[in-house]
Amino acid sequence: MILFCLPYAGGSGSIYYRWKMHLNSSIYLEPIELKGRGKRFNEDFYGNLEDAVEDIFENIKDIILHNEYAIYGHSMGALLGYELYYKINKENLRLPKHIFFSGYKPPSLPRKEKQIYLLPDEEFIKEVIKLGGTPREVAENEELLQLFTPILRNDFKMLEKYIYKEKKDKIQCDISILNGKKDDITLEEILEWKYHTDKGFKVYEFEGNHFFINNNVENITKIINQTLTEYN
Repeated sequence: MILFCLPYAGGSGSIYYRWKMHLNSSIYLEPIELKGRGKRFNEDFYGNLEDAVEDIFENIKDIILHNEYAIYGHSMGALLGYELYYKINKENLRLPKHIFFSGYKPPSLPRKEKQIYLLPDEEFIKEVIKLGGTPREVAENEELLQLFTPILRNDFKMLEKYIYKEKKDKIQCDISILNGKKDDITLEEILEWKYHTDKGFKVYEFEGNHFFINNNVENITKIINQTLTEYN
């Protein structure tokens, strides 16, 4: 079973590397690297979220032809995973066995966030740091900030310009929703995810804020192991 992992805004595939030592040997970790970061640092940014989904699809389509797989996406990664499922479905390729939507309310719910991607650099970074998740060594290092700001700004632009389009068909695989107890996403909003699938639906809550993913590696991978080994 291959586990494709999609990063949050500003994140690269490396945010999932720590999971390797905790995952069952039957699960092969495949972090997705997006353009403009990590080993793809020199590639141009995406114009919009649809471009990102198209790129991810092109990079995994040959793999999913011959393998069972699951998808895990956190925050922006959850939205990418959602739209990726429908791209795969549209192309009539093998569907995932399971999708883990982490730190994100259903795309169908109206977004109230202000458009911070339009702010000047200093104000933009202040807003991003307020959300948490920006490593201190980045937040306090001018050179690193200059490096990361364009990546973050483009990711927030993709998120804030995204327009939800209602889907005719519900997701045809089991889904799990993971959320931090101190995140500002309410349980009522989380439970709305159940209307997006015709299959199994589970919710898991963790200690922490929006970036609970960084402090709950063992707890999260334990759930992934239990969930995905059932399909073997």
